[in-house]
Amino acid sequence: MLILSMVLSCSTRKQQEKQNLKFSSTQISQVIHQMMAIMVNDVTNPPLAARFFSYATLAGYEVISQNDRASQSMHGLLHKYPKIAKPDSITNYSPELSAILAMLETARKMQPSGVLLDTFKVRFLDSCRLEGLAEEVITNSLNYAQQVSKEVLAFAKADKYNRISNFPRYTPQEKEGTWYPTPPGYFAPVEPYFNTVRSFTLDTCNQFKPAPPVAFSKDINSGFYQLMKACYQTGTNLTKEEQNIAAFWDCNPFALQDNGHLQAGRKKISPGAHWLGITGIACKQTKTPFAKAMKIHTMVSIALMDGFISCWDEKFRSNRIRPETAIRKYLDPTFKPLLQTPPFPEYLSGHSTISAASAVILTHYFGDNFEYKDTVEEPYGLPARKFSSFQEAAIEAGISRFYGGIHFMDAIDNGRKQGLQVGEWVLNKVEGKPQVVAAAQQPK
Repeated sequence: MLILSMVLSCSTRKQQEKQNLKFSSTQISQVIHQMMAIMVNDVTNPPLAARFFSYATLAGYEVISQNDRASQSMHGLLHKYPKIAKPDSITNYSPELSAILAMLETARKMQPSGVLLDTFKVRFLDSCRLEGLAEEVITNSLNYAQQVSKEVLAFAKADKYNRISNFPRYTPQEKEGTWYPTPPGYFAPVEPYFNTVRSFTLDTCNQFKPAPPVAFSKDINSGFYQLMKACYQTGTNLTKEEQNIAAFWDCNPFALQDNGHLQAGRKKISPGAHWLGITGIACKQTKTPFAKAMKIHTMVSIALMDGFISCWDEKFRSNRIRPETAIRKYLDPTFKPLLQTPPFPEYLSGHSTISAASAVILTHYFGDNFEYKDTVEEPYGLPARKFSSFQEAAIEAGISRFYGGIHFMDAIDNGRKQGLQVGEWVLNKVEGKPQVVAAAQQPK
């Protein structure tokens, strides 16, 4: 009788085993959030964070494109992206689970503390088992993911980022009007050679080279002096709402809290991480199917990467002084901006660039008047903000840098223009559908 019961029990469990589970955009967001947490731990700089996100999402999307006829491969669309053969020797797997695991495998190898993803991976697979997914399916899905991830990692290794360490150490010029490290950390400049990294879609790193910045001048009647004066006057007379906007979009992984003899780090997510968080919110709100959500996350990540390459190319060409340095030297030696100045030249505004680029991508998939609540910063103690469109959010992200006292207005306006161009270019290269930016979307 006992043996019969055991046989029946095993038979029942066998019948309950599932060959697939229903996955949603939520699982993609979970991986993104795990990657964010590690980036916060590692103090990953914004351009490098975009690089990690882009290859991880590409690995996930590659799996989907091999198993979904509606999802076109990135081969032939992105620079030197290889034709990755589908591992036909592997059967009885879950494409969605493989996509999630491909993201995790890629991030694990690329991020300095990527091994920390193992804990999440174990929990995630255990949850799949609890839902009844067959062990064979889990094993085969992991094998599939590892094969795809290996190919994407080889593609990533060839983007020349690993050659940056061979370049000479960047030295500030120490000329009037040029960038110099700012307090309290006086950090060395971040990624001065990021423009040498292979882009995904750009013809050249300076394809969308902006108009030159307003030229530095100490003349009180000059355009630069007026920019400096406007930044100072606004930064010292902020309304509560302006302070809230600046804090919400701060996204500075390098912030230090100076407490007398002790400096403590305040770890935050990067601008790109914030926009991928928004991507997850939009996908969840619209119940976007897994395959499409995987593509949207990948497209935003590609735009982030190419946006940072474009922006950083200009930053270290114009090499303009930061408001904090200029205002202290020429207007008020006691000036302290609301936000801590990031460690790289001022022109262009990186947040303006990548926010505009991300908004173009998201508007293409979700529409012009997409209302949503941005809860991305809630884990960091900041209340959610509501927006009626992605472009509204992008414009607010840009002006937040002016309120925070870390950018002049021409860097914000021209950063936005560059970002719009990058976003449209990425869409045109991948989707073949260039976007026309309405006048109403331009900053006021």
